[in-house]
Amino acid sequence: MELISTPKQYVDAVEQAAASIGKLVTLRGTVHRVRDMSDFAFVVVRVNRGLIQCMMKGEVSGYTKADVKDGMVVEISGTVHEEPRAEHGFEIVLESVKVLAKPAEQLPVPLGKKYMGLKLDVDLPLRPITLRHPNKQAVFRVQGAIVDGFAEYMLSQGFTHIHTPKIVTAGAEGGASLFKVDYFGRPAYLAQSPQFYKQYTAGIFGRVFEIGSVYRAERHNSSRHLNEYIGLDFEMAYIDSMYEVMEMETGMLRFLMGYLKEYVAPELALLKAEVPEVGDIPTVTFDEAKQLMQDKFGHKSKNRYDLNPDEEVMICKWAKEEHGCDFCFVTHFPSAKRPFYAMDDPENPKYALSFDLLFRGLEITTGGQRIHDYHEQIAKLEARKMDVSLFESFTMLHKYGMPPHGGLGIGLERLTMQLLQQQNIREASMFPRDMGRLEP
Repeated sequence: MELISTPKQYVDAVEQAAASIGKLVTLRGTVHRVRDMSDFAFVVVRVNRGLIQCMMKGEVSGYTKADVKDGMVVEISGTVHEEPRAEHGFEIVLESVKVLAKPAEQLPVPLGKKYMGLKLDVDLPLRPITLRHPNKQAVFRVQGAIVDGFAEYMLSQGFTHIHTPKIVTAGAEGGASLFKVDYFGRPAYLAQSPQFYKQYTAGIFGRVFEIGSVYRAERHNSSRHLNEYIGLDFEMAYIDSMYEVMEMETGMLRFLMGYLKEYVAPELALLKAEVPEVGDIPTVTFDEAKQLMQDKFGHKSKNRYDLNPDEEVMICKWAKEEHGCDFCFVTHFPSAKRPFYAMDDPENPKYALSFDLLFRGLEITTGGQRIHDYHEQIAKLEARKMDVSLFESFTMLHKYGMPPHGGLGIGLERLTMQLLQQQNIREASMFPRDMGRLEP
């Protein structure tokens, strides 16, 4: 019989070794690569957050350098010595090696190289293996920090962290892009957005946020779309305008970039990522954006209701050149192409009190002010020839009183992709789901 107590305090292996110059340390990790130097070998061990160079000379614990293979899981002991040429300024001279596990086959990809240089069609099927590479790990450590920083800021601003269902009775963004599921003989769908539930709970808690999966059944196969992605969403009540939502996002981004510099600086350096400064973000209306593209770039838009990808690039180029900013808000999109819960501009109902945030040439956020009046919401549903009865649980919110409110959703993978300047969103999804991929 064993009695289980509290876990040992976690100690980062790299930090432990760096603080132990001249001392004996014991660490566990995986052999990342072995560099044969004739009369000795460098055994590079991958620990939780980095690589540690070890020097192996002669026979250690019955093992020679020829016995040590990439992928072995080992427990090593040795004395830490200063070594300026090593990655962290030290190396461990091995005194004992214990093999905890051995790979059954040779690794299918060159994890030991600084850059693997794999195409996505090779990388993605092997993600459980390729993610072991430090560069791949770094991407998702940064992504994890984005989530943590977002949550920390939201909590500091009085938001309540909520969790909403992902099996729903109706879509929040329209009916054409829904994954249908059989819910015990009843039709149901995977949630496109937590939108309805954000609005429900904003009426209760005042300020809410969620970090969770959303599902889009669009038949696209582009470098900027996924069929499952992570949304960073928030909703806030008692607002005067959509600009309060935009101000909240600006504050969050400003905090977030500082948070990343503090907590994932090594990963950002490894990936050569340029973290933007977030000052005042320029804002243009949809019509102004179309006009400036024509005036500055000679581009006449053919899309009356939205921005094309090349137009998002142009607007961001203008924001960078004119305002020195990597971000740009575009507001007052045509109402016809915005969701049925978006509030129309009372001064011109052709336009919605809605906005996108563009970052380095890509839309990463859609948000705005929502309809809070019951009769206005019913009228908009009817005007779009939508079955009001399907939305009774949603319109109940409005029927019994709802404060003015608004919010937004940020695509985590898109934000990660643009921050790290990756070329394909699948690089920013740990195990991406697109039209052709259900595993690993």
